[in-house]
Amino acid sequence: MNTATKLSGFALGLAAVFGAAYGVGQVVGPVAPAADTRHDADDPAHGTTHADAGDAPAAHLPGGLLVSDRGYTLAPLAAPAGEFAFRITGPDGRPVTRYEVAHDKRMHLIVARRDLSGFRHVHPEAGPDGTWRVASPLAGPGVWRAFADFTPAGGPALTLGVDVTVPGALDARPLPPPAAATTVDGYTVTLAGTAQPGRASRLTLTVSRDGTPVTDLQPYLGAYGHLVALRQGDLAYLHVHPEGAPGDGATLAGPAVTFSAEFPSAGTYRLYLDFRHGDTVRTAEFTVVAGTPAGAGPGASGAPTTTGTPTTTGTPAATSTPTVDADHGAPGHGHD
Repeated sequence: MNTATKLSGFALGLAAVFGAAYGVGQVVGPVAPAADTRHDADDPAHGTTHADAGDAPAAHLPGGLLVSDRGYTLAPLAAPAGEFAFRITGPDGRPVTRYEVAHDKRMHLIVARRDLSGFRHVHPEAGPDGTWRVASPLAGPGVWRAFADFTPAGGPALTLGVDVTVPGALDARPLPPPAAATTVDGYTVTLAGTAQPGRASRLTLTVSRDGTPVTDLQPYLGAYGHLVALRQGDLAYLHVHPEGAPGDGATLAGPAVTFSAEFPSAGTYRLYLDFRHGDTVRTAEFTVVAGTPAGAGPGASGAPTTTGTPTTTGTPAATSTPTVDADHGAPGHGHD
């Protein structure tokens, strides 16, 4: 599959394709501000970025809305077909070559199609010149948001984002409605908790297989679960990890994995839970609503889930179905 990409440049042609103009930090969906979205400190687990006094425009933004923050810039590079390449340049304008290890990796690359119908989480390899390369995770035509989640050596934890375009015929898909459960590859994952804007929200995801609770989840990226949340519209990025850690003597290996996530505003979000079992990483997807989105009519619910029939597994690219990495670690799959 030819996945050669180019910077979208926010061209008007994209507006004709999608019916709306997408830009860095631009809110397209029904997003209402929370009372206070500030945090007390940088928190790499939540994917948030906080500017110093000299960088006021970024002071209260969630992660992933900026291509450049505090002197660090995400720069996609031309690459052969089937490959994705980029660099992070530092305050001195040179490629960054030294990074801290965070959640078992020096770089987390997350990509999501703008309509949230595609999602991949991979881990590129860096060359000595600071160029990161990976088999392209962009699974089909459309505008994708690429998030680089990293901590430069001696620097702040950052999540930078940039739009890239895969040419071809677009099959836009609506976001699935909220549901209390979803299935992927024979596993059922249920979601409990309330997404509350502007404050920490406790969310518990429970994994079972064929009606039996899974109690032997395997560690993945230093935890028994890995959660990314993206806000519909501008794709504000939240990267959270569960309470406890494998081997701490208190954390159970399932079936329940509990997260504390801070949703920066009222609005609709797509959640992606990565969990590992049987040496395979799978991704369960949920739509949740935090608070009451702007423009919602009477009776709108702030609960993240609704009761109903769990969604069933289909093709990995479909919006309404979770994604599965059937060959964990192989280039181009959902996880690397």
